[in-house]
Amino acid sequence: MKRKSERNITRVVIATGVSSVVTQLLIIREFLSQFQGNEFVIALILFNWLILGGAGTFMARWITKHFFKPTIKRLGWLSLILASLPSVQILAIRHFRDVFFIHGSSVGFYPTFVFTILTLAPYALLIGFVLPYSLFVIRTENPDYPGSRIYITDNLGDVAGGVLFSFALVYLATPLQATLIANIPLLVATYLLFPLSFRYNPFLLLGTGLVLTILVSGTILELSSIAPLEGDLVHYKESRYGRIMVHKDQEQFTLFVGGTPQFGSQNLIIAEETVHYPLAQLDQTQHVLLISAESGMLTELIKYQPKSVDYLELDPQVASVQFEFGLIKMIPGLRVIHQDGRAYLTNSKKIYDAIIVNLSEPNTFQVNRFFTDRFFAIAKQHLAQHGVLSFSMQGFDNYLSEPQRQKISSLFNTAKEYFENVLMLPGQKIFFLCRSLPIETDIPHRLAQKNIQTSYIKGYYYGNITHERITRLNTLVDTETPKNRDDFPLLMRIMFQQWFSKFSTSPTGFIAVLAILCLIYLVRMTAEEFVLFSTGFMVMGCEVLIIFAFQIFFGYIYLQIGLIITVFLAGLMPGAWIGEKLRSRGRQTLAFTDGLFIVLMGLLILALTKGGDLLPVAFFLIFGFVISLICGFQFPVALYLRGDDAPAVTRTFSADLIGAACGTLVTNVALIPYLGIVWTAGGLIGLKVFSLIIIRMRVDK
Repeated sequence: MKRKSERNITRVVIATGVSSVVTQLLIIREFLSQFQGNEFVIALILFNWLILGGAGTFMARWITKHFFKPTIKRLGWLSLILASLPSVQILAIRHFRDVFFIHGSSVGFYPTFVFTILTLAPYALLIGFVLPYSLFVIRTENPDYPGSRIYITDNLGDVAGGVLFSFALVYLATPLQATLIANIPLLVATYLLFPLSFRYNPFLLLGTGLVLTILVSGTILELSSIAPLEGDLVHYKESRYGRIMVHKDQEQFTLFVGGTPQFGSQNLIIAEETVHYPLAQLDQTQHVLLISAESGMLTELIKYQPKSVDYLELDPQVASVQFEFGLIKMIPGLRVIHQDGRAYLTNSKKIYDAIIVNLSEPNTFQVNRFFTDRFFAIAKQHLAQHGVLSFSMQGFDNYLSEPQRQKISSLFNTAKEYFENVLMLPGQKIFFLCRSLPIETDIPHRLAQKNIQTSYIKGYYYGNITHERITRLNTLVDTETPKNRDDFPLLMRIMFQQWFSKFSTSPTGFIAVLAILCLIYLVRMTAEEFVLFSTGFMVMGCEVLIIFAFQIFFGYIYLQIGLIITVFLAGLMPGAWIGEKLRSRGRQTLAFTDGLFIVLMGLLILALTKGGDLLPVAFFLIFGFVISLICGFQFPVALYLRGDDAPAVTRTFSADLIGAACGTLVTNVALIPYLGIVWTAGGLIGLKVFSLIIIRMRVDK
């Protein structure tokens, strides 16, 4: 009977791991859609998730000791509640977003932080509580059951959840359909957890039926929960890259990708500026490359009668929707290519007369790749001698904030390194024209020479874009601003500063409070707990670092990034199994594995600096697996050294989760934007050196 109870609890723990990972990934995508987010928002979400999980784990021992004795039935009821929460949580995020904030408005750092932590709290606290509670229930019947085994079991579920989401659900299901699929195993495993004599209890049947009803109701409410407050939702699709929606308001169609309005069907001004500013510079236009496109651009472009137009759109669903709703139209010579723009240029040999980059501002690492020194070098190689590169930033009327001035200065200085002439034209957007030959500013005159008719440019250009405004804008450039590089994404730091500047706030208070709380927590922990804290910090920081480096060198290939995340989970389980076998070797083992972390990070720095462009995909996958393997190895050793009792379990689990939370936030928000890739890796090495010193001091004693 004892072994049967263990098997039943093990099934619940595995199913909980599947549910938690799928829910975490769905919640991240949901917040990105609701808050038009970037890596900074992702960092906040993961930080709050892990901190709350760590808090739930930390409270498990105290609550079970004084109020909530561990029993199978109580674990079952908790698991039923857990299975019902993902759908409720997603619906709550969608509903309360427009209750607490003005519909359609952007939200600052602190409101985003508060909203995410409040909406995540019920599920994240409970998920952190249930894992150690499951161990306590097992130990009521088997006191010698090792704590590391529950860690291994949970990780098995985590890996299964990562694989299920990355390679199935993200392609086949909407978010609320995915919560139903991911939580059915937990619902079944929980029902079977209860004793046979209790399975026909009316309260259990009612509770199980209620959870199933909540999960199914979520799928029914999917469309109504994302319907716009104004106009109609005429198209909805979850692609592997994000949420795609088309809103119709009277005769206006607007395409939303990931919650951000991308293109409208009646934006003549942007279409004319984007196309005619660069193409007016050319005497002859034969081959044009568009990196993303929007309404009206192709209609304007066909006026030049090019031989070929290559339109790059990473997500096939985005291009399909634009054609379906007439946001862009098929023209002669058009070739649609579903590939990352930078990856395409790296592998292509085609020469273009014009490369037009029509992307949003570089507020994500993925978009930032199109505004760095390396991209400008690649673009220059694919331009004819007379060719022109064009891209744009947010515009201004009469005043540039300091973050915005630094942003355009960095871009100007970076482009100037590769193009003899760089000119900025003011307007709704600031357009950058980059060329080896001289650049003409009298766009209407050039278009008249070509007999090309326009509406906005012909009627309003001279009144809006005067010689004085052009001169003033270009003289605002600070030539001392550093360039934006792949390995040092300065624009990401500036965008972060601009986010705070927009709401007249500062991250200083948040960082100060976080630092004080971390210091108090670190002072109170043991050496073994600090090793796990630093390891959790390093593994999550390293995962962020590897994904960012992968994006730089290979582009955003979603399946392979999913593989990276999965292998970072997969290495934990065999590592913990090996660590369980060798745990008796104690602190020497922790010191040895800390040394391995330092050596591996040193090898990563060497590889990235000496031949990052030449590294195969397998390098990143193997590296991530080995890092997580060592992390998994350390956990049972540290738990053994702490005594493997209930307090040790909760404190070591918490140290790992809180370290991971801090690693995610600090690496995303501070280390990479302010230090770059190489120095970030160096910072992670420094943390592990400190951990090694502490554990060696304990060994010497």
